[in-house]
Amino acid sequence: MKRIFVTGAGGPAGINFIKSLRLPSEKFYIAGGDVNKWHLELSDVDSRYLLPKFDDPSYIRALNEVIKLEEIEFVHPQPDVEVAAISENRERIKAKTFLPDKKTVRICQDKMHLTEILKENDIPVPNTFNLSGEAEIPKALKTLLEVYPRKAWLRAKKGAGAKASLPVKEVSHAVMWIDYWKKMHSLDYNDFMLAEYLPGREFAFQSVWKDGELIVSQARERLEYIFPHLTPSGQTSSPAVARTVNRSDVNEIATNAVLAIDNKANGVFCIDMKENSKGIPCITEINAGRFFTTSNFFSEAGVNMPYIYIKLAYDEELPSIPKYDPLPEGLYWIRLIDGGHKLVKGEKWRSKKALS
Repeated sequence: MKRIFVTGAGGPAGINFIKSLRLPSEKFYIAGGDVNKWHLELSDVDSRYLLPKFDDPSYIRALNEVIKLEEIEFVHPQPDVEVAAISENRERIKAKTFLPDKKTVRICQDKMHLTEILKENDIPVPNTFNLSGEAEIPKALKTLLEVYPRKAWLRAKKGAGAKASLPVKEVSHAVMWIDYWKKMHSLDYNDFMLAEYLPGREFAFQSVWKDGELIVSQARERLEYIFPHLTPSGQTSSPAVARTVNRSDVNEIATNAVLAIDNKANGVFCIDMKENSKGIPCITEINAGRFFTTSNFFSEAGVNMPYIYIKLAYDEELPSIPKYDPLPEGLYWIRLIDGGHKLVKGEKWRSKKALS
């Protein structure tokens, strides 16, 4: 029995990754780590460990103690911050990992740097400005509003869950927003980027790679977010409703993007894309080394990427599977806090109109 350790095991993404590993007939021993003792109670793991925060000097030592105690063979970091910490210290980890190259992880965790590299390689990205001070905002905003006059998109260069994102139309909006984050969360102008607002459909492309070869991928469209009304931007990046889509342009752009930053890509690459005003899907970020929160959507639909990822990490053979679009279009994944989740196939809704 493979013995696996999952970090961030008390968070939704870690919980859903573990749910995927509980689906196959093959059984795993799974130990879970988290900084939150309460959330860790929700995870379907065989043992639970409280870890120091990723930036604590004792983090790697604590992780290795668990690896030794539990005879762990493989470590999967799920939160971005732990992907970064484990990636940078992979030589010190006393178990296998299956992560992209260190440089690749660094690039993907800096959205501005990533955008610049993709643009140089003719990959569609939103028109974006790097900020270093207030004086740069007026010109940048004027340029962006000429492309899409309703608003522009201010966001942090690093972080998940649409961190510090805000649609802005006036210079004062951006200045006050950055001032708030500076005084309350120690972010400054050089932590922000100002980008073209993308008004079209939003896609999430999940993929697993081995030695520069795409093994399997599937795209979905985000239709509704978890708690969008609680954020100024109206977005939280995590969907309440998502639907499988099969689009060759999405597949091609996502694949070219990964190869542009790493032609020997290994592990997981999850890519966010949104259509611009011309309907072209533009890449807004790439999450390297970890799965989307809803990885169990595709797993329950029949393509278990977390399981495929583990088998690749162990150099095991895989059954034949299409690289693109292994699932049909029109599979819906619906999830709400305390409402569980449900897979709905092909517009087979149970609700009826109250009035004819």
